[in-house]
Amino acid sequence: MDYQLRQATPEDAEAVVLMHTLSHEECYPHLLSPQFFAARRDAIPERVERRRRHLDGPDPRIIAVDSNNEVVGFADAGPGRDDDGPVPLELYSIYILGRAQGMGLGAALLGAAIGDSPAYLWVLADNLRAQAFYRRYGFRPDGKRGLLPPEWESVPEMRMVRPGLPTEQPSGN
Repeated sequence: MDYQLRQATPEDAEAVVLMHTLSHEECYPHLLSPQFFAARRDAIPERVERRRRHLDGPDPRIIAVDSNNEVVGFADAGPGRDDDGPVPLELYSIYILGRAQGMGLGAALLGAAIGDSPAYLWVLADNLRAQAFYRRYGFRPDGKRGLLPPEWESVPEMRMVRPGLPTEQPSGN
């Protein structure tokens, strides 16, 4: 599958929310109730308006579009939201539709959103596939755990941190 990465714009809000909703349904059916997914679908118009405001800024809001110009993935990052944030940059999310997984898109989105910078993220404690992906790119659990808000059914999550990837050093003589 061919895809193109670009900065999202407010005009992409509806496509991003629809892709995000489908991605949640694909990724988390074993972690969240059918009522949760029904509520997310019912809230799509409100979520589109919130997302439109979120996309109207300078921070990385990267979308991946396929050859049909359909959004198949996104990643976003920005200033850390934790008072005790271990580094200044937070990777807020990466989501990819199932049909676009396993082709390097996750790595491309990660690179476009945060590059080699030190960063941290929150991941569901029971999302072992995502944790394995983040470990491949230098993220490690730092021991901080929490629960998502009640509207997210208080699902447990954990924080992972990457101090930064090593840069190639010039050889000395």
